[in-house]
Amino acid sequence: MRAKLTGLIVVAVLASLAVPAAAQYGHPLKGSWSGDWGPNEEDRRRLLLLLDWDGRAVTGVINPGPNAVPIETAALDPATWSLRIEAEGRDADGNPVTYSIDGELQNIGSYNRVLTGTWIQGGVTGDFTLIRN
Repeated sequence: MRAKLTGLIVVAVLASLAVPAAAQYGHPLKGSWSGDWGPNEEDRRRLLLLLDWDGRAVTGVINPGPNAVPIETAALDPATWSLRIEAEGRDADGNPVTYSIDGELQNIGSYNRVLTGTWIQGGVTGDFTLIRN
């Protein structure tokens, strides 16, 4: 009887530790997201998106690195988990490029969340799929 009680206490303690660990991920959009976008199945471009939540707004960067594009505005509708991102960057020749991204967050309760939707970059429209890393 005592061994069963001890076992139950150990299980309860371990389960209570798992809940705060899962909560460490923060906002559902927060983190790095990788995938691709393109106008069709044959023409795809790799993509990395870093998103953060400061308690009031979604912020972030498209393709961090030397050609990083800071997100200017990001609007999230938590009722539908739809996201709209606007940004201005430059192409390899230094010409201005506008980014317009409309997506929907899926698998919100899972660590492996997915963000899919429409990606417009410099007049080229395509679809995108990003998975949170």
